Amino acid sequence: MTMRRWSGAAAISRRRFCSRSGPTAWLISIFEGRIVSVTRGPFVMPSSSFALRAAEAEWQKFWSSRPPPGSNDLMALMRRRVLKAEGDLQIFMAHLRYFKEALAKLRPAQASPQVSPQVLPGASA
Repeated sequence: MTMRRWSGAAAISRRRFCSRSGPTAWLISIFEGRIVSVTRGPFVMPSSSFALRAAEAEWQKFWSSRPPPGSNDLMALMRRRVLKAEGDLQIFMAHLRYFKEALAKLRPAQASPQVSPQVLPGASA
């Protein structure tokens, strides 16, 4: 998994965070604003800056191509109390937009609607 680098990403150089989907844990490593590895658990004692934990069903809703209201955003999941953020939350909150966009990148691409060209009255086609 790779993602485009943006100017604020340099501040989160050399970070790791843990994401738990039900019983499955994932350790995501970031170096110079890029996700460089995603490792599936189980882990004995993972070292990470913070962790995001939610039930697998909640992550599936979040990662659907059109998530329902309340499942479309990390903060909405937290507000519904189905996502828990643990650990050094200053890093998570300071770079919230980065983490929102990184996790939203895992959603399947939506097909763009086909727009048919319209001919205005009086115009030649």
